[in-house]
Amino acid sequence: MKIAICQLNIHFEQKEKNRMRAERFIHEAACGQVSLIVFPEMSFTGFSMHTEIVGEEFEETLNRMKEIALFEKIAIGFGWVKGKKQSENHYTIVDKNGAVLEDYVKIHPFSYSGEDQFFVKGVRPGSFVLNGIPFGVSICYDLRFPELYQQLSKEAHVILVPANWPVGRRSHWRTLLTARAIENQSYMIGINCYGSQGELYYSGNSSVVTPNGEVLFDIEDKEEMRIFELTDDVPLHRKEFPTKADRRPNLYKDFYE
Repeated sequence: MKIAICQLNIHFEQKEKNRMRAERFIHEAACGQVSLIVFPEMSFTGFSMHTEIVGEEFEETLNRMKEIALFEKIAIGFGWVKGKKQSENHYTIVDKNGAVLEDYVKIHPFSYSGEDQFFVKGVRPGSFVLNGIPFGVSICYDLRFPELYQQLSKEAHVILVPANWPVGRRSHWRTLLTARAIENQSYMIGINCYGSQGELYYSGNSSVVTPNGEVLFDIEDKEEMRIFELTDDVPLHRKEFPTKADRRPNLYKDFYE
């Protein structure tokens, strides 16, 4: 299946401007017979704590993306904020018929920036199946918590990580995506934003990492949509080098007591 990674230059808190730009990329991807297009975390607002501005009471972004997915006949992954008080950082996947496949709420709000003061923590991992391939969903800061990815990779062959990850921690982004791919024997798809938001600069570095840790591409310092064709060879990787068979989860539980 073809997947489009869209590294947007997000104009901070300018929802309509960003959404219109994204719709042009969606149309281009649909014309290219892409099955799924994915955007960064908080895709059309940037990483904002101003929930009274970016939060949605009536799910207008979700409803608009459903309409576009149905019209263009393409699945779309996008981030948005639900609610203006006690908000939730969502990443939603809608299929080509406009049906919601997964609506994930970020499990680990980024407390370093105060996200936990404005956003409710999610309570379950995100997953869906598209074109017969099992996917997992996480968001940005989740990437630092490996237990989540062990859980996701029990089923998922491909794990999405939409993010707003600033350039100052770019080396962490690259390293953690590669580590999660290797240790879980899953494809990791990192979808970051590009450009300046307030005082922060984002270099992007959206990438796809194979189960062997090979980085297929790394989009740096530009807005770009990159299309790649995914072949689900994860079962073969796991059969040829069966590290998961040696895991001892019952023992690991004792480590947390």
